[in-house]
Amino acid sequence: MKLTKKISNGLCSTRNLAYRYQGKIQLKGGSNVALNLFKKSAKKLDDYSLKHGVGLVAYDDPSSVISEQFNTIRTNIQFSSIDKELHSILFTSSAPSEGKSTVSNNVAVSWAKQDKRVILIDADLRRPTIHKTFNVSNKSGLSNFLLGTASLEEVIQPTMIENLFVITSGPTAPNPSELLSSKKIQKLFQILTTKYDFMILDAPPVNSVTDAQILATKVDGVILVVPQKIADKTGVTHAKKALEIVHANVLGAVMNRMAKDKMKGYYGGQYGGY
Repeated sequence: MKLTKKISNGLCSTRNLAYRYQGKIQLKGGSNVALNLFKKSAKKLDDYSLKHGVGLVAYDDPSSVISEQFNTIRTNIQFSSIDKELHSILFTSSAPSEGKSTVSNNVAVSWAKQDKRVILIDADLRRPTIHKTFNVSNKSGLSNFLLGTASLEEVIQPTMIENLFVITSGPTAPNPSELLSSKKIQKLFQILTTKYDFMILDAPPVNSVTDAQILATKVDGVILVVPQKIADKTGVTHAKKALEIVHANVLGAVMNRMAKDKMKGYYGGQYGGY
């Protein structure tokens, strides 16, 4: 909680899901919700995600408490902007293994279940996971389109979830930052936001490479994922400032892996049994 206030300076602080932990979410509306997650080390979660993708709780167990919290995250994001309707959201973190893919993928599922056409893009060209998560091919994806070796129709793939489509990362490119800086990606986003209700980007960590900063200037809003006791305060503050430097519209933060004893005081025990 102190970390969130110090980092976001009054911006929203949402909060993520990762495996048998608890988290909480808060956006500009001020609503708070407890989340249950799996408890694994960041290293194990990272290794597993790269090999098998992330867990889609919102799809596998839609009536669960966790799925409901993803729905709340979705709703809070949707109504976090008063002046402008949001159609494109980027999820990132300060460092690797902090849950950005889990959050972005499950929020995408939640939106698709609301009969919204959603396009989920794996913009992490260095450490992609979306093709593993949705069990689709990664032979042709974002890198191919930006290099001009594949058409847009060739890189958009349907998923097992109605209304949800993905663009995987594609084969590893030698110059990801340059590709993501191209005028072609801006044109791509313009096309996708007219064809789909929501475009969601799973972007690389802010402090690792410049990719997230580049992409943050091309979307309507940015959500920063911050795991308690894992994320470095200095690193998260640096990530927030890096996004502010490029004038990104930081909607808030998703803080995950909250300890149960921390949750009781904050929520007054309302979700203590979860």
